[in-house]
Amino acid sequence: MSKRIVTVLLFMAVFSVLNAQTNWNYTEVDKKSYELFQQKKWKELIEFNNEACEKGIEYFYLQARTGIAWYNLGKYRKASEWFFKAWENDQHFEWLQEYLYYSLAYTGRYVEASKLAVDFSNELQQKINFQKMKPLQIAIEGGYSWNPDFEQLLGSNMHNDLEVGPDYGEAFFFKNYHFESLDYSHQIAPGVILNHNLTHVGTDKMEQLFWGSRYNFQIDVKQNQYFLNPVFALGKLYFSPSMNITWGKSALLLGNYDPNTFYTSSYKFSDYIFTTSVWTNWGNFSPGAEINLANIANEGFKQASAWLTIYPLSNSNLYLTPRVYFRSDNDNSFGYNTFGLSGGFQLGQFHFYGNYLNGEMENFIETGGYVIANFPGRSTRKYMGSIYFPFAKRYQFVVRYLNQDVSERYRVYQNATLFNEKAYNYIKHTITAGISWKF
Repeated sequence: MSKRIVTVLLFMAVFSVLNAQTNWNYTEVDKKSYELFQQKKWKELIEFNNEACEKGIEYFYLQARTGIAWYNLGKYRKASEWFFKAWENDQHFEWLQEYLYYSLAYTGRYVEASKLAVDFSNELQQKINFQKMKPLQIAIEGGYSWNPDFEQLLGSNMHNDLEVGPDYGEAFFFKNYHFESLDYSHQIAPGVILNHNLTHVGTDKMEQLFWGSRYNFQIDVKQNQYFLNPVFALGKLYFSPSMNITWGKSALLLGNYDPNTFYTSSYKFSDYIFTTSVWTNWGNFSPGAEINLANIANEGFKQASAWLTIYPLSNSNLYLTPRVYFRSDNDNSFGYNTFGLSGGFQLGQFHFYGNYLNGEMENFIETGGYVIANFPGRSTRKYMGSIYFPFAKRYQFVVRYLNQDVSERYRVYQNATLFNEKAYNYIKHTITAGISWKF
C-alpha cells in the first residue's frame, strides 16, 4: 500500500472520529459525563456540560453531576444553580435533597434551605436535624466609644471666637459611651426566622454654657433599644421588614431669667425606624434594596438604598458589596447622599469583614446597624473592621473597631433665638467585642 493511500486512510479515520464527536446525543453525553463523574474530574465534567448545553442537551443526571462537580470544587453558589435545575425535574432523590440543602446553607441562605427541607424525606430531615421551630443563635456584645479630643474641646475658647458677650452660648461635648447588646434568633416556621435585639447605651457628655462666665455640667444619657426583624424566604426572593424602637432619658441645663443662674430640666425621648428590605440571588450576584421610615432626634425622614453583593469565588470565602444611599426629609426630596463599600474574606479559621462609608451622614441608618447613639452631629466618613473566630464548634468570638469623623456645633442664642454658630470636629473611636452560640 502506497504512502499516499495510507495518508488518505488516516485522514479519513481522524475525520470520522471528529465527526462522530460532533454528533452529540443523549446516550454518548450520558456515558462520557458518567465516566468523568466516576473519575472525579470535576473541571473537565463542567467543561463537558457546557459543551453539551450549547448543543441543546440538558437533562436531570447531567444537571445533578454538574452541581456535584461545582460542589466538590467548593463553588457552592454555582452548585446550587444546577441542583435547582435538577430539582425542578425530579425532587424525590434524597442525595439531591441533601446536596441542595447544604449548597444553600454554606452560602448563608439558610432560610431558603429550611423552607425547601419541608419536602425532604423523613430520613434526611432527621439527618440534618430539621425542625419546623427551633432556636438558632444567641449572642452578647459590648462596646466602648470615646472622643480623644474631649479635653481639648472642653478647654477651647469658642465663646471668645464667637464673641458671645452677654448672649447665651451652648455646646455639648461628647466624651464617651458604652453599650451592652443581646441578640436572639429563632426559626418560627420553615422559611421564616425572627431576630431580636435588646441594647442599652449609656452616653457621657459635657454641656458647656457661657452666660457671663463659662460653666461645665456633666450630662448622662440613658438609652434602650428593641429591634425586631423577621426574614421570609418567598421562593428565591427574601423579604425582611424590621422595627427599631429607641427610648431613654437625659438631663439638660438651661439658663434662668437671671444671668449666671441655671436649672436642670429632665426630659424623655423616643425614636423609631421602620424598614423593609428585599433581595435575591442570581448566581454569583445578590442584588437588593431597602426603604427606611424614621424619626431620630425629633427629625422625620426617609432613606432608601440599593446594593449588589458579588461573590467572585462562588462561595462565602470572598464577597464585596457596593451600596448607594438616598435620603429625603421635609425640606428635600430623595437625592443621593452616601456611598458604602463593604466586604469580607475567609483566611483559615478567621473571617474578616470591613465596611467603609462616605457621604452625608446625619441620623444615618445602616443595614443591621441597630445600635443608634442618641447624640447630635453629622459625619462624612466612617470605616469599620471586624474579625470573627469560631471555636468549640458552636461558639464564635468577634472583635470590631470603628473610626468615624463627627462634626457638631457651638451655638449662640440671643433672646432665645439662634444668633450664631461654629462647627467643631473630632474623631470618634469605638471598640466592641462579643461572643455568639449557635444552637
